[in-house]
Amino acid sequence: MTISLYFVRHGQTYLNKYHRIQGVIDSPLTDKGIADAVSAGKRLSQIKFDAAYSSDTSRAIKTGRLILQENPSDLTAPIPVAGFRELNFGYYEGEDDVKTWHTIGGPIGINSFHGLIAEFGISKAEDMIAAADPYKDAESGETFWKRLKPAIDKVVEDASDGDKILLATHGTLIRNVVDRWSDIPVNVSTKNGSVTKVNFDDGRYSVEYFNNVSEDL
Repeated sequence: MTISLYFVRHGQTYLNKYHRIQGVIDSPLTDKGIADAVSAGKRLSQIKFDAAYSSDTSRAIKTGRLILQENPSDLTAPIPVAGFRELNFGYYEGEDDVKTWHTIGGPIGINSFHGLIAEFGISKAEDMIAAADPYKDAESGETFWKRLKPAIDKVVEDASDGDKILLATHGTLIRNVVDRWSDIPVNVSTKNGSVTKVNFDDGRYSVEYFNNVSEDL
């Protein structure tokens, strides 16, 4: 059985624009964010989706709807799934991103999330966020994956051979998927509206491409 999963990062939000940490908290799409989603929809318009899912945040749901408006399928809205929410950054939700990464990585000379991922890997970087959270609400790498993986498996379980499935989700989530199922480096930002293709074939997941904003999908 072969299934194609098209993960799309939501369009730019106001918290993205203001360089704020945005995980489980939500904010609306900007005008650019709407354009990001429409662009993704147009680039994906040659792929007729058999099913569509998103996280249950408004930014992901709206992105999914805008993508589907450009699609030849009869689908009009993604199915929202809580398991596809972004990483919970706990105490750092809504905080200035430069300040946050300096707080967490500065003592060891690393002042960006990209730098932490490059040095330690994404799961360990998430562990460092969780350890630094004074309220202990932030998810560790393993806690996040234990929430996310069953949601992906359920989508695959409910699919039929040959299905092409849209998943409108989040940047750090997509980087975790790519890190688990490929050797592609993930110490770069997942672009708003970018497409990452994951294939499920004979019980195995693999990443065909990551962070694609080209017309070649």
